[in-house]
Amino acid sequence: MKKKDILHKYPPLMDNVLLILHEFQNSNPRNYLPQKDLAMIARYLNVSYSSIYGVASYYTMFSLKPRGKHIIRICNSPVCHMAGSRDILSILRKTLKIDVGETTAGGLFTLESTECLGQCDKAPGISIDEAFYGNLTSKKIKQILKEYRK
Repeated sequence: MKKKDILHKYPPLMDNVLLILHEFQNSNPRNYLPQKDLAMIARYLNVSYSSIYGVASYYTMFSLKPRGKHIIRICNSPVCHMAGSRDILSILRKTLKIDVGETTAGGLFTLESTECLGQCDKAPGISIDEAFYGNLTSKKIKQILKEYRK
């Protein structure tokens, strides 16, 4: 969908900024919001660029730098931490050969950390894009990543 089409789905009200930012980011193959997109949104909503930049930089769900095709978020909640998220993070780092905030060489995965994925009963957990995976083990992680690499 073209960016102008995304904008015209919503009335030009600041109340719609999060919806617009999500759609712009999701329509970008590198999963981020470039400056030109933020400027376009600001013009459409008739607000300053800094207002849009402030929203986009505040929320961890938005990125202002290019990311991989698939975003892996590891949960850092106390429950996941106690259930072994530190070990899961270690496995992901070793398997992907990247650290939190980095993207794999081929641009397939970006590894991020989040405070809670809201799935405490399945701790430890990760999300990849919009899908959640819980009760993780080393074997499960390797199988999940294998599926995404296909």
